[in-house]
Amino acid sequence: MVGRGGLTGIVNIMKRTGAEDLGDFYPIRPDCLADTPKPRFKPRAGKTLSERRWNAAFSEDGHLDIEKVLRRIQRGGVHPAIKGSVWEFVLGCFDPNSTYEERDQLRQCRREQYIRWKAECQHMVPVIGSGKLITTPIITDDGQTVIDSSINSTFSDKRSIQWMRALHQIGLDVVRTDRTLAFYDSEKNQAKLWDILAIYAWVDNDISYVQGELFLTASLSIKTIFFLMRRWLFLILSCAGMNDICSPMVILLENEADAFWCFERAMRRLRENFRCSASSMGVQTQLSTLSQVIKTVDPKLHQHLEALDGGEYLFAFRMLMVLFRREFTFADSLYLWELMWAMEYNPNIFSLYEKPIAESDKSAESVLNNKLLKQCGKFERNKVKTGCKDQQSALAVFLVASVLEAKNKRILKEAKGLDDVVQILSDITGNMDARKVCKDALKIHKKYLSKAKK
Repeated sequence: MVGRGGLTGIVNIMKRTGAEDLGDFYPIRPDCLADTPKPRFKPRAGKTLSERRWNAAFSEDGHLDIEKVLRRIQRGGVHPAIKGSVWEFVLGCFDPNSTYEERDQLRQCRREQYIRWKAECQHMVPVIGSGKLITTPIITDDGQTVIDSSINSTFSDKRSIQWMRALHQIGLDVVRTDRTLAFYDSEKNQAKLWDILAIYAWVDNDISYVQGELFLTASLSIKTIFFLMRRWLFLILSCAGMNDICSPMVILLENEADAFWCFERAMRRLRENFRCSASSMGVQTQLSTLSQVIKTVDPKLHQHLEALDGGEYLFAFRMLMVLFRREFTFADSLYLWELMWAMEYNPNIFSLYEKPIAESDKSAESVLNNKLLKQCGKFERNKVKTGCKDQQSALAVFLVASVLEAKNKRILKEAKGLDDVVQILSDITGNMDARKVCKDALKIHKKYLSKAKK
């Protein structure tokens, strides 16, 4: 069964037959084939990071030539057979300068830590780790268990109550995650995703678990919420959350603990997007940066969007929240992610992420000499060279800007209201090339820095 053993079985089929069809790696449910756009990404010999080149990038004792790997990824992405292993490095799970032995020891320590966290959660909610998941509330606001729930104790501490109240929402989101993929026909695979998200919510008590539209409505004024309920804008913002970020890790990494740590590292980059305070939401800061970018590089487009009451750029909320998971096909979104992570790669990422989350959130500056600068991705290198220290100027902001620029003429000509803008942007699914979007984003970044300097 495709959904039961990650990619192992499919990879073996590919090796025997020489097939390069992405459907072998991410099978689509038969009933969804007709409505699912074909991915644009195709592994390209000589450009895509292949399994052979990946293995050749390691020294005898396990040191990885990350500079060579980043160049290859930025040229043509990563072959599906090795995505999980490569992502662990570009996301900062492992130090490229470590040895095989050091990584084996670290992986084992992390797996043991995950088992301990899972046992804590399982003690409170025995369903965790059972291959099942919860989709109905199990606890009341005051800590009383719901009749027929999966727990048999009363909890009074705020942390436990908050966590258990989130479990059914995680379950509801899990059962609608990537439903076109055959992988999630298996309840066991759904439960694996639910376990990881539930345990992450317990461990990262500061952020816990956030579901996109609930987060959005909790962060905005009544007036803005009413505005968002307009048909097209509501549809494009709905149903996007942490489950969309975690799902690919579950599919690519067979070991549950490894998938958890890969997701945890991805969330180090994205967790501020999910942070909600009484006065603002994390994504608002990036939306504000996006507004400034478009105003600088394309004043005419910005003025037009402002005239349509779109100056807050809320139509780009979901793109930034879950990194284009809904705007690109599954395979293309993975390609886009690895291009982004390779371009944003900083050789100090591993040491920075090994600190507690509270410390790494401060993003302390790291000195990069010429040797380390060569190990940076294109985007990160440009930021370092130009002295840009704005942590909100993430590549994702310029990716959205490149999408808006690609649709510039249509928006200026056809958009008579904000609904029209959303409709135009909704047409990009399956119709945009991830590599071109990244290439254009780098150009816009360069243009923005040049104009902003003046």
